[in-house]
Amino acid sequence: MEYAATIAQARALFGVSPRPLGFVPTMGALHEGHLELVRRARARCAAVAVSIFVNPLQFGPSEDLARYPRDLERDSEKLAGAGVDVLFAPDAAIMYPDGFSTSVDVGRLGETLEGAIRPGHFRGVATVVAKLLHVVQPDLLFLGQKDAQQTAVLRKMIRDLAFPAEAVIEPTVRERDGLAMSSRNAYLDSAQRAQAPSLYRALLTMRQALERGEAKSQAIAAATAVLAPAAKLDYLDLVDGETFEPLDTLKPPAFVVGAARFGETRLIDNLWIPS
Repeated sequence: MEYAATIAQARALFGVSPRPLGFVPTMGALHEGHLELVRRARARCAAVAVSIFVNPLQFGPSEDLARYPRDLERDSEKLAGAGVDVLFAPDAAIMYPDGFSTSVDVGRLGETLEGAIRPGHFRGVATVVAKLLHVVQPDLLFLGQKDAQQTAVLRKMIRDLAFPAEAVIEPTVRERDGLAMSSRNAYLDSAQRAQAPSLYRALLTMRQALERGEAKSQAIAAATAVLAPAAKLDYLDLVDGETFEPLDTLKPPAFVVGAARFGETRLIDNLWIPS
């Protein structure tokens, strides 16, 4: 596996990479969900690139940037074992040099749900991924559906700005008890870890109620009752599958989405309802 820490090094490596080139952007602290994206990319592409960059632009002032888990050596070993060809791991000074002030804003899509709770978050995500796409120049961009609103933001950005890359959305990878794999799961203590799968069960309950024809308010009430009592719910909602605007009734394609805090750890999850 080749390693690049600067944009010049990365461009030199990506310029001679076989095509098609698949790309998996990450913030490190890699788990099986990330590695499944790599495997999917490996199956479809002649070469696979991964980035590891903890992006300060997508963290709010009171969020967990400083304590976000970092282990580049261990992550590198996992990626090499998974058959990654190039790892791009720049530091913040490389990605955001002195005077950096440009950003990418996708409008209303980035301001609802997660965007409303975390103002500026999706602007930070879109900005860093736009820059990574310019550096890597991939043919296929592999993203996980766990971050469903994020995937919608990035697909819109790729469409709107005519990036020559196709976004490939892969299903959420879950633990055996249903908990969506996330780097932030490492923050959970044993009691919180036992409670965390209740978010997935709540989403299942809500989807089943909606598919039975129950009113949205009834479906949310049933889902809330399934959530662990110690969890602090941020939202449960039914939203349009592309715009993420709230839906009053089930009109697929759509997502059932949820976010809750278990202790100090905030987890998100979703279920896709196809047309």
